[in-house]
Amino acid sequence: MSDAPVLVEVRDRVALITLNRPERLNALTSDMGAAYARALREADADPGIRVAVVTGAGRGFCSGADLSVLAQGPEALEGFVSETAWDDLPTGALDVRIPVVMAVNGPAAGLGFVIALTGDVCFASPTARFISAFSRLGLVAEYGVAWLLPRMIGRQRAAEILLSGRPLDAAEAERIGLVQGVHEDVVGAALAWASDVAAHCSPTSLATMKRQLYAADEAGLRASIEDSLRLMRESFRGPDLAEALLAKAAGRAPDFGPA
Repeated sequence: MSDAPVLVEVRDRVALITLNRPERLNALTSDMGAAYARALREADADPGIRVAVVTGAGRGFCSGADLSVLAQGPEALEGFVSETAWDDLPTGALDVRIPVVMAVNGPAAGLGFVIALTGDVCFASPTARFISAFSRLGLVAEYGVAWLLPRMIGRQRAAEILLSGRPLDAAEAERIGLVQGVHEDVVGAALAWASDVAAHCSPTSLATMKRQLYAADEAGLRASIEDSLRLMRESFRGPDLAEALLAKAAGRAPDFGPA
């Protein structure tokens, strides 16, 4: 396996992005975080890629920020944050147009916990553990997790998890809606979902729906409905609906163009 901190492999219009420091449970350095964000942007810009899957090498997903940075003191930590451009933040999955699927194959702690939450869909292995950990280190709810988590599982559950910093196993994560399924072969399950979406769904629809989902959190219901009516009228005249109907009549998969 390459010693690059982030690996990318393209399979049938799906980019498999692997965090690759298995000896450190894929703990992120600033350079690794920038490489991860860049891999997402490049996948999003590639018209041959329609979905991305993110996982970790070895037995962990991501154990958070590398502890060597924590040991260097406040100045190093402040640099880790203040010197990182917006486009290089580890929350980059929220900003790309393509769907991003998280395949959490082991511990996802601290920053790794946040990365797992930024997926549009999340699958877990039975050995996955979700650990916010921030309160137990004297830190805060980092990288917007106080906004993300309540929208996924409700405010009270989110508060309990963030305030306690306790670990959640895969079964509890599935029960409360943090993950969509638990699979022995979590990467295989995530790739199967991604391949199905890549083969049968319009990239324009995917990009528009993703934008709608996040915009809806910042708008009222009426504004959300009005925006959807405008987008509906646009989709009726776009090429993808006609292609989908032709493909259905011919009994074949649709051949959608890029978003």
